[in-house]
Amino acid sequence: MEWSRFLNKAVNFIWPDLCEVCGCTLVRGEKVICLGCRLKLPRTMLHNEHFGPIHHHLAGKVPIERAAGYFYYYRTSPFTRLIYAAKYHHRPKVARYLAAEYAREIISDGFFDDMDIIIPVPLHRFKQWKRGYNQSRYIALGLADVTGLPIGSNLVATRQHSTQTRKGAYLRWLNSQGIYTAIHPEQLHGKHILVVDDVLTTGSTLLACCEAIHRVAPTARISVLTLAVAHLQ
Repeated sequence: MEWSRFLNKAVNFIWPDLCEVCGCTLVRGEKVICLGCRLKLPRTMLHNEHFGPIHHHLAGKVPIERAAGYFYYYRTSPFTRLIYAAKYHHRPKVARYLAAEYAREIISDGFFDDMDIIIPVPLHRFKQWKRGYNQSRYIALGLADVTGLPIGSNLVATRQHSTQTRKGAYLRWLNSQGIYTAIHPEQLHGKHILVVDDVLTTGSTLLACCEAIHRVAPTARISVLTLAVAHLQ
């Protein structure tokens, strides 16, 4: 134990943990993000709204019960580095940590009350093989760490789609059509399902996933949660 503690201190001295947002060295008790950046995090507080901007963007065939997003996403904001670290820079544990922190913040507000299962937005198997992980599953893991809810694999991406980056709302919607399928509907009927993803921009991906679930399990209740939310009007 003493050698292990000494080794950890030596490693941290040579390669200190840095804040994913500002790059400063983290001090004891800080993980992923420093206290200064945590205080500046542009939280949405949307989980308290019965029909907020997320509901509005997902309005369609599927009624969304609850909707939550941790912080607002602006392309020029340094906080986008949190998403890039988890999604593109091979640090999915950032997503798990942030999701757990967010769950601790909103669990007392009753957001997770009567929910039965968490289902992450899937990646196509080739894309997941290429990236090495699905960042949305790590978000689900972080939520499960706090809530104890099980994680389901009932959504499947049946084909690849081109990147959504820089696409407008209509092209994103077209790009998401027919991609997702829900399986094992017997596990979903009558359940309250939380669908999770990393970023909500136009909502096309989340909507396609929710519709896929609704098609096979129309009695299921569906809520959604993302780490980041584009500043919706």
